[in-house]
Amino acid sequence: MGIHGLMTYIGENRMFFNTVKLQNTKLIIDGNNLFHRLYFDSGLDLKHGGEYDLFTDVICKFFETLSLCNITPYVVFDGGCDCTDKKFETIKQRAREKIQKARVISRGGGGTLLPLLCPEVFKQVLIHLQVPFVQCHSEADRDIVTLANQWTCPVLSLDSDFCVFDLKAGYCPLNYFKWRNVITHKDHPGSYISVQCFSIENFCNHFSHINKTLLPLFAVLNGNDYVNLSSLETFFARVRCHARTSASTGRKNMRIQGLLSWLSRFTDPKEAVENVLTYLKQNEREEVRKVLYSLMDEYTPSEVDLTKFFENKDVRSHIPAALASKAPEWVCLALIKGELAPFLSDCLILKRMFLHTQVENAGRPSSNRCSLHIRQFMYGLLLYTNEPCPDITDVLSNMSGEVGVTAEEYSKVHCVEEFDRHEQTLRKTSVQVVLKRFNSNEIYSLQRLPEISTLDRINFLLDTLSAKSDVLSLPAHLQLTVAVTCSWVVHVEPRVTLHHLQALLLCIVTDELHKLINKPDNSSSVERSVRLVYDRLCQLRPSKQQMGNLDLDVAHVFCQWQSCFLMGIYLNQLLCCPLPVPDIKRLYRGSFVHNLYKELKSKVAAEDLLRGSPTAAEVYHELLHALTTMIPPDFFQKKKKSKSRDKLKAKQTIESAGSSTNKEHQLPPVWNDANNQFAVLSVEDFM
Repeated sequence: MGIHGLMTYIGENRMFFNTVKLQNTKLIIDGNNLFHRLYFDSGLDLKHGGEYDLFTDVICKFFETLSLCNITPYVVFDGGCDCTDKKFETIKQRAREKIQKARVISRGGGGTLLPLLCPEVFKQVLIHLQVPFVQCHSEADRDIVTLANQWTCPVLSLDSDFCVFDLKAGYCPLNYFKWRNVITHKDHPGSYISVQCFSIENFCNHFSHINKTLLPLFAVLNGNDYVNLSSLETFFARVRCHARTSASTGRKNMRIQGLLSWLSRFTDPKEAVENVLTYLKQNEREEVRKVLYSLMDEYTPSEVDLTKFFENKDVRSHIPAALASKAPEWVCLALIKGELAPFLSDCLILKRMFLHTQVENAGRPSSNRCSLHIRQFMYGLLLYTNEPCPDITDVLSNMSGEVGVTAEEYSKVHCVEEFDRHEQTLRKTSVQVVLKRFNSNEIYSLQRLPEISTLDRINFLLDTLSAKSDVLSLPAHLQLTVAVTCSWVVHVEPRVTLHHLQALLLCIVTDELHKLINKPDNSSSVERSVRLVYDRLCQLRPSKQQMGNLDLDVAHVFCQWQSCFLMGIYLNQLLCCPLPVPDIKRLYRGSFVHNLYKELKSKVAAEDLLRGSPTAAEVYHELLHALTTMIPPDFFQKKKKSKSRDKLKAKQTIESAGSSTNKEHQLPPVWNDANNQFAVLSVEDFM
């Protein structure tokens, strides 16, 4: 949620905080707040699509620090949008703001906009570090409070709503959580983090010992994400809230102080609400009373008991009715475990999606258009029930009068609303779902998806991504990435060039070489040649000072790849992961990919960058060969015939990809395992 201006006000009044030596405790973490702050506060690049490897390092360091202080973290994520639509206007406004932020950043201006894949990277690191986490049905605030009070431990977040909740062990705002400065004293047992912990007692005492139960009403009257202040302006216009102010106090702070001072004269919320109503017209009072009490309920404890989830007990009884009525149990449980993205629950419950904005070329169509076909197939899987639905009864009666529903009929009447960037504004589009048959020639309902054979689910996934079974000859951890890349090549606008593809593949190769170098049982000769190429490639990663102006068209092409990649991951999740989930952290490094493209375009050949390591060249050519077999042979050649050096080089590169598999005799022994191609690259490394 968020209470307008409250965090700023509290930050200017340190008497509301207690200094705590945080150690030897459980800590409930607002996951969405944390991954935003870790990325932004680390000064990572925002223009080129994300520095996910550096982000991974920051996440690992954060949780390592907690471990040093014997702090046990439990991460709680927000789920999908609230089904009551109380926050709909706020969500739309934030989507508009992100579009403007992206435009400013693309032009070299300041601002913060989270790169697209950060939430998935964050969850992958949590899984690797074995940090327990849960994903709530909608906004997580109340569930976090209930869990923290059950365990009597503090909450870590940057949401001002936690200043209103009565937390037994207090609230630690992220901007005062100095986790990088672990303190160890010889006269104090163990290491600890010095934390400024917000105290609701200090806060209430400052305002004439105001009753804690009045704080939810304060939040509603002052304005949060669920309330429009215009409905209460009559009250503020007629009530003079005298505040104890200083010369430096801003207008917002005066309103906060005045409102709290005014509320302190009442003993309970009911008395205060009735007083508020006396300032309104008689015919407005009942409606406003209902609105106020409804909004104050958002600050009551949750009925969801997350302790059962974290203690490996049954959580089925806590599946929300709104979700249970729309989705089978396996989907509900996968959402709670974070195995399915909230994006999918929004489709199920609301039939409405807010698509993410990236730093791209605002003069071109949204990069999300490139992945539209993937989303349409996902929507079909999510919404198909195998039964006629009420909203298609008229359609059926006007067609054949038959009881069954064809795929075409179903698609015509089932749509999902998508909110996405159109030029520099937010626009709603109605997108038809698409039903696709599996190999058995049957359209399966969401309930029966887990029953489908793995092979049928793989074929469905590859067909959706315009990929062929050639992908399956690659190492398992690269199969989905290459399949998604094929989809990107086919659907990207403007048309992808060979340099774009090579830059992306070289980034993937660099990740594979990193894994190979860190494999414990590598021979020294292989490691030396691989490290030579790895170091050469890494030198092409620009420092922050070396990053020039953003090439908007290049950025737009790679933003489309990220959009396809994320939707490919979501579709794979929905199909119960028939292909292994790619390890994202080093798969795409924004500034590195952009600089690789720049180098390749300046006549540096990809083969020259890989020179000295047959192993590196083999990885690259296998990836390139897998992709070039799935697209037309002349795809990267210009229409006008020419014998220019560039075109000859492109032709030679593609031909070499096709012939590279015949050069196994040139490779070192570590690669001569015909039954396990790229076996040495299967190590998952998070260091």
